[in-house]
Amino acid sequence: MPEAKAEHFDVLIVGAGISGVGGAYHLKQQCPDRSFVVLEALDSFGGTWLSHTYPGIRSDSDLYTFGYRFKPWVGPPIATAAEILSYMGEVIEENDLAPHIRYGHRIERASWSSQDNLWTIEAVREDTAEPVRITANFLWMCQGYYRHSKGYTPDWPGMADFKGTIVHPQTWPDDIDLTAKKVVVIGSGATAATLVPAIADDCGHVTLLQRSPTYFIPGRNENELANTLRELDAPEEWVHELVRRKVLLDQANFTKRAFEEPEAVKAELLAGVAMFLPAEAVEQHFTPSYRPWRQRIAFVPDGDIFQAVTQGKASVVTDHIDRFVPEGILLKSGKTLEADVVITATGFDLNVLGDIAFKVDGEPVDFSQSVTYRGMMFTGLPNLVWVFGYFRASWTLRADLLGDFVCRLLNHMKAKGAAKVEVALRPQDEGMELLPWMDPENFNPGYLMRGMHLLPRRGANPEWQHTQDYWAEKDVLPKVDLDGPEFRYSAGKPEPAERQRTPAEGSV
Repeated sequence: MPEAKAEHFDVLIVGAGISGVGGAYHLKQQCPDRSFVVLEALDSFGGTWLSHTYPGIRSDSDLYTFGYRFKPWVGPPIATAAEILSYMGEVIEENDLAPHIRYGHRIERASWSSQDNLWTIEAVREDTAEPVRITANFLWMCQGYYRHSKGYTPDWPGMADFKGTIVHPQTWPDDIDLTAKKVVVIGSGATAATLVPAIADDCGHVTLLQRSPTYFIPGRNENELANTLRELDAPEEWVHELVRRKVLLDQANFTKRAFEEPEAVKAELLAGVAMFLPAEAVEQHFTPSYRPWRQRIAFVPDGDIFQAVTQGKASVVTDHIDRFVPEGILLKSGKTLEADVVITATGFDLNVLGDIAFKVDGEPVDFSQSVTYRGMMFTGLPNLVWVFGYFRASWTLRADLLGDFVCRLLNHMKAKGAAKVEVALRPQDEGMELLPWMDPENFNPGYLMRGMHLLPRRGANPEWQHTQDYWAEKDVLPKVDLDGPEFRYSAGKPEPAERQRTPAEGSV
């Protein structure tokens, strides 16, 4: 087949989820002279909030911080997927971003040429299978960090013998009927805690099966400060900013205390659960063995999962799976959980930069052999930034910070007349110990432990780490010296003769 003719853009954003839409906004505001395009594999915007359709899907952190800093949030702190999609749609409409976004474009390969100082992207249109080639000066990777096509389900013995249905929340079937069924939800994270109360009224009974307990924060799904400010007729911009600052202050204090006085924080978290459940149930099923914040803590609005348990619509079993049997699941304790439907809320598969095949000057890129600069750039990969958010704070906080950083970097390159930027270890980094992306003693969810070997390494020096500390990064990132010795710039060739079409002409 003849090679597809390439269009050219200054910046190519990968993904139209929360990070990609935010990135497009920042580019338009801070780099208005740059052409850009957003490629999205799905048929609309939203990412996780579009592809995940299981019952009850909602945020597990508040929308005053998960929402963009530039767009006031006016709904309840914990929001449904539909509410988040509506909010993102308003951002796209209000800022005329739609002409820049192309849906149904799956990227397969990305190749950097040092001769041309350009990325060449090879994609496929999902509707026609037509190949698409785009060149770009800069890649902004906003596609997330897990594989969207399917979730992670362990390979338990006997699964083929089970006579019922096995479903993963990430690929929820539209036609599944849980009415009066015996349902077992495997998992103990935010997805499981969301699913159980959402389906409890329809099922005959739902059982949450977990290997070990996790922490939750139950509370009312409203913000008292926001309510007070609105009663005072404060503008929504004020409400959003003040509530956002208060939430961030509370989160900073909570995170600090989780490290400095973990037992006290643990007691407070368990006391919250004890408001809904008897002491025996709290001790057996909701008292984790690890200190708070070694894994993500989900907010449970109105304690809905605990209410489902107290009402007898749901139950919790803490045990290990021995094997699947025709009628359900045989546990290590010898007990059999009968089930018509098993839902494996067991997490997802981590991937690196969207499973795209990357090459630099014809050589395949092995990301595990690169070193990360502040969790966003990588040695050996020019003109590329990856948005990877926070575990202990809302993802979008970092998406906004990196939006500022990318735009500042692009404007700095223009001022210098540079066509290429890459990061490299400095003389003072020579002999620096290289470590896994994340310290497992600090944060160790299953998906990260399973995929850590795929991720770039971090260095012992702070510049070469993804610190996961929003409260430090919000001050550090805006002050990063872009002419520091870790940044290497070079001039490039003149602008390509074949310029891109206007966004309106090029949109699909």
